[in-house]
Amino acid sequence: MDLKLTNRNVLVVGGASGIGLETAKAFVAEGAHVVIWDRDENVEEIGKTVADGTSSKTSGIRVDITDADAVNAALSRTIERHDGLDHLVLAAAVGSGKFGFPFTNLQPDDWRQVLETNVIGMAIVAHAVTPWMVEKKSGTMVFVASVAGQMGSQTDPPYSASKAANINFSQCMAKDLAPNGIRVNTVCPGMVITPLAKSVWKAWHDQSEPNSRLSFEDWASSKIQSLVPLGRWQPASSIAEMIVFLSSERAEHVTGQTINVDGGMVMHW
Repeated sequence: MDLKLTNRNVLVVGGASGIGLETAKAFVAEGAHVVIWDRDENVEEIGKTVADGTSSKTSGIRVDITDADAVNAALSRTIERHDGLDHLVLAAAVGSGKFGFPFTNLQPDDWRQVLETNVIGMAIVAHAVTPWMVEKKSGTMVFVASVAGQMGSQTDPPYSASKAANINFSQCMAKDLAPNGIRVNTVCPGMVITPLAKSVWKAWHDQSEPNSRLSFEDWASSKIQSLVPLGRWQPASSIAEMIVFLSSERAEHVTGQTINVDGGMVMHW
């Protein structure tokens, strides 16, 4: 299926690892040009290597999305390099790094960095990008949320709440921007092996009694068997493929939607 993304300009925020990096690679495979934003100090080199063996132009810019001035400066550099912007994907997110069940295991201060990055950072990027897309009367935005934002996951309440906010704000944007031909959707991964997933396991592991601790593999296998009807991990590449599809003209009538790529974890009646 031709997704008609050849020579389209894509910004992937949080694209140096995990789902973001797989998404950048998936866009390149479709012939798109990609700029990766990330806090990773190696993002410039990562951005260059994503295009290896292809005709796509790719690059990386180090930026902290909680800094509005830095975001606006990075966006100017991005548009200058690629002469425009057609698609935004925001996959940058952090967790509290602590085991949040019950939520009283946490302190209010444990919420600050999570909300600052996952919610305020999302708003900063959206405010920066929107005027460019409104001016050209086209564009797409896909925000990576999580099934945690729909289920009230007790593992990390600040993360779970921030993902619910991502979903809600995306719907607000979808309504606001539809008259300008701009589509906005969220994709919710389920069980995916990412640095964030491993940090959740570590937080659980470190606070557990020594005789009840499990390896990451055993812990994840237990969760998958109890929570995921299909009974297996969702690879990051599967999340990326959904993101790319939603960004393409093949999904031209899809906006304001929350798409779960979760092996059946969340089924709404």
